[in-house]
Amino acid sequence: MAAQAHQISMTIPVLETERLILREPREADFSAMLAFNDSPRASFVGGGRDRQWVWRGLLANIGHWVLRGYGLYSVDTKAGEFIGRIGMIYHDGWDEPELGWHLFDSYEGRGFAVEAARAARADYHARISTHPPISYIDPENARSEALARRLGAAPEREAEVFGKLIRVWRHPAPEALA
Repeated sequence: MAAQAHQISMTIPVLETERLILREPREADFSAMLAFNDSPRASFVGGGRDRQWVWRGLLANIGHWVLRGYGLYSVDTKAGEFIGRIGMIYHDGWDEPELGWHLFDSYEGRGFAVEAARAARADYHARISTHPPISYIDPENARSEALARRLGAAPEREAEVFGKLIRVWRHPAPEALA
């Protein structure tokens, strides 16, 4: 008896901001993700791992979209440069969904992260939940904490994530953003 093929599919929204396109993850993103993994900035998001770990991360993000209906967007400039990943994630063992981000080194400090994070957060509120999300931020990651503040988030508590004590930042409710 032949096995039946099952197709799982979903449409990942494409979000557009003034300067950016937030889109689905693609295999073509892998080389830039691999380069970021080897950079010092990746230490705050579990970087410095082997090639297969990065590959599994790409596949896990695609699976996250299928299972939860949201995930990390791949972020492109309107000129077509892939500059990082930003969106909502909710891993097994976490307290609740997180708005997470990482931009590649040469794209930081230009306002791209706040622009993309606002779009991803608004999409999550519009499609999934109006509950204010959190962001897990390493207390040594001053740039991420500054971004969280720009997004209106405030430190709420500490939690252990992947064996490390992390600061939990709470984002404002959607009605407070209007």
